[in-house]
This record gives sequence, structure tokens and C-alpha cells, in this order.
Amino acid sequence: MILVDSTIVSVATPAIQHGLHTDINSAVWVTSAYLLAYAVPLLVTGRLGDRFGPRRLYLIGLAVFTLSSLWCGLTGSIGMLIAARVVQGFGAALMTPQTMSVITRTFPGERRGQAMSLWGAVAGVATLVGPVLGGVITENWGWEWIFYVNVPVGVIGFALAWWLVPTLPVHTHSFDWVGVALSGAGLFCLVFGIQEGESYHWGTMWGVVSVPALIVVGVALMVVFVWWQSRIKADPLVPLVLFKDRNFSLANVAICVVGFVITSFALPMMIYAQVVRGLSPIESGLLFVPMAILAAILSPVVGHLVDRYHPRLIAGFGLTCLAVGLFWLGTAIGPDTPTWQLILPLIVLGLANGFMWSPISVTATRTLPPQRAGAGSGVYNMTRQMGAVIGSAAIAAVMQARLAHHLGSSAGDFSATRGGTTQVHLPPAVAEGFARAMGEAIYLPAAVAVLAIAAALFFRNPHKPRTMPEQPKEQATAIN
Repeated sequence: MILVDSTIVSVATPAIQHGLHTDINSAVWVTSAYLLAYAVPLLVTGRLGDRFGPRRLYLIGLAVFTLSSLWCGLTGSIGMLIAARVVQGFGAALMTPQTMSVITRTFPGERRGQAMSLWGAVAGVATLVGPVLGGVITENWGWEWIFYVNVPVGVIGFALAWWLVPTLPVHTHSFDWVGVALSGAGLFCLVFGIQEGESYHWGTMWGVVSVPALIVVGVALMVVFVWWQSRIKADPLVPLVLFKDRNFSLANVAICVVGFVITSFALPMMIYAQVVRGLSPIESGLLFVPMAILAAILSPVVGHLVDRYHPRLIAGFGLTCLAVGLFWLGTAIGPDTPTWQLILPLIVLGLANGFMWSPISVTATRTLPPQRAGAGSGVYNMTRQMGAVIGSAAIAAVMQARLAHHLGSSAGDFSATRGGTTQVHLPPAVAEGFARAMGEAIYLPAAVAVLAIAAALFFRNPHKPRTMPEQPKEQATAIN
């Protein structure tokens, strides 16, 4: 449900623009606000699960998520919708690290592969189900129901978690609030600057703040955050010892890229399908069905392979399919492209989702000791969501830039005023320019996907016995 909500808004973006009378950049913030509020607290919420118990934090987060979903559906303005999505993202942040932490702490290393493969499979399928489910719901009941649908699911999930999720031992931790402030401020400056830069022509916002300066400040704060973590001796927010494990470091690079790619490519694809092709939300969402079906079929098979074969082979194949499929899709997009020519690269992306999620997650968690489970899960999920946040912001900037290049000053008018219709008839010259702008935007996540391939090439085989760096004897005694 958390991951579906990361992508479900993409297909409903034109309807939200039309219903709330807003522009494309404000509508994109409906996704970016959620992802930002989701990503920033993940480091501390993973640690809170270690301190107060993952079951308790999961139930609190699920309650917050469910109630804020109801608020999202009831809101009548874009500002209130963005505010509700911030609260919803915070609820998601409370929940997510607890899921990986429970798996890491309840399954021994030799059995953790299949368990994490199922977790990874759910993550992969969920991100693809979002656009399909969003299309069906938006067309039949309106965009509000993409949020209302979370309420019964949340209630049922709360009851099942209360009944079935075990109560695990807790570990005493202090909290690095300076680190929380540095990481939150740095990520916000970075994302806000990237997304709003095109709107202000990369100049000055509100006559006060330079966009490039804001981005530089964001990067600087993140650098200071890493330095601060190296100075904290007791319970840093991010234990840098985790990154002495090569697999954990490389898996975090790979999942950050995957978060960037999956979040960023869906938005131009959905806008192209509805604005240029005139497809309904349902028809747009159905374009993703082959991806979701193929990923669902392959994920259980890949789960068995992950415990037997080197993840470099499995993840490398999936990530290569990801880059190839996206480049192919960007090239294929045009105003009159036959649907089957769009489906072929989407099938390749289905192969990618079937093969990449599980080996990356297993590579990251295979050697984590129980006392590091919360911190490791928080870092892993934070890097994935950080990629998603930056991807959402970056794709908005790229789409605006390519639309301005192809259509000039009229670009915003077409993307905003035509967004809520089910049938669109653009002039041929405009349709051609709009289609090329969306196709060229998809080249961005395609290029970024190559970085994940490079990371996977250097994975070590986690099936060979390997442990985290030893802790000082007195620290290990205190933890025990």
C-alpha cells in the first residue's frame, strides 16, 4: 500500500490538475511531498523500531497513514492535498523500516533469501500496480478514491498486524537529532531547488534565494551530515560501519537508482498517454499490465534463484533490462506510435522488475547482524526513497525543459488545461512536440539506470560466510 501510493498518483495527475484547477508543477508536488516526507524520517524511524519495538511503530504508522489517506480524499485544494500527503508520507516512514527489520531479525541468514525475495517482489509489483489501479479508480470513481481505497485496506492491515506480527526484543538507543535536522534540511533544499528551478528559469526565487545556491546548500548540508555521523561515537543516525560492507554500500547505490528510475519514468509516460494519445486513465494504466503480470510471475522464480546463485548475475540482468527498456520506450514514443510498439519495451521493463528487486535487497541485508537490523533497514529504505524523491523532482524539471524546447511558452497551457479530459485532440505539430518532450524526458531515468548496472557488477557473493566488521568487546557486551 505504501509503494502503490508512490506511483498511483502519476496516472491521476491530469485529473487532479483539472479537478483542483492547478498547473503540472503543483500537481507533481502531490507526489514529491509524499516522497519527501517519506524519505527524510526513515533513518530515525528505523532506530525507533529498535528502541520501542517494530510491531508498535508499524501499528502507529499504519494508523497515521490510513487516517491521512482519508484526509487526502476529502481535501478540496491543492495546498491541503499536498499537506495531507506530507502526513501520509510520515506514516509510511514509520512503517517501512519495521518490515525489513522483522524479516532480518526472525529469519537466519541461510533462509533470509527467500523471505527478502518475497519482500522485494511485493515492492516491485506494487510500484507497477499503482498506475493500473489508479487508472481504474480515477475513471470510475474520481481521483479522490485513489486515497479512499487505502482506508479499508489499512483497517484490515491493522487488525492482521496486531494479531500476527511478533513482539521482538528491543535495544536501547539514543537519538542523533542534529543528524536528523541536517539530513532533513539538506534533502529538502536539494529537492526543492531541483523541482522549482525550471519555474524560476534557474534564477532567483521570490527575489531572495538563488536556485543554484539552494541546491549547493542542500549538497553542503548532506556533506556536513556525513561528517557529523563520523564524529558521533554512540548511536549515530547512520552507523558508517555499515558501509564497510561492500555489498551493503553497492546495494544502496543500486536501490537509490531503482527508486529514481521507477518513480520518474511513470509520470511522463502517463501524461503522454492521456494528453497526446487521448487515452482514458484506465487505458493509460492498462499499458502497465504486461509489466506487472510478468514481474509477478517471475518474482517467485527469482526468489529461489537468489539463494543459490550470485546476485551479480541476477541483478545485473534485471538492471540491464531496465536501462534497455527505458531507452527503447523513449525512442518509441510518438503521437501515432502503435500500442504494440509501446508494449514491447514495457515487457522488457517487466523482466527488469522481476529480476532486480530481490537480489538487491538480499545483497543489502544478508550479512546484517540483528542489532544493526533497524539501522540497516532505515538506511536502505531511505536511500531508495531519496532516489525516488530526487527522481520525482528531476523528471518534473526535465519535462518542463523539454516542453519549453519543443512548444515554447504554450507548453504549460496544454499540460494544465487539457489534463482532465478523457479525449484530447492536439494539433499535429503540438502533438509531435509534446510526444517528443515526454520521450526525451524518459532518457533521464534510462541514463541513470546505467549506474545501478555498474554497482551490481561489483557485488560479492553473499552466500559465502562473511560478517560485518567486529565491534569493540565492551560495545558488544553492552548490546547483549
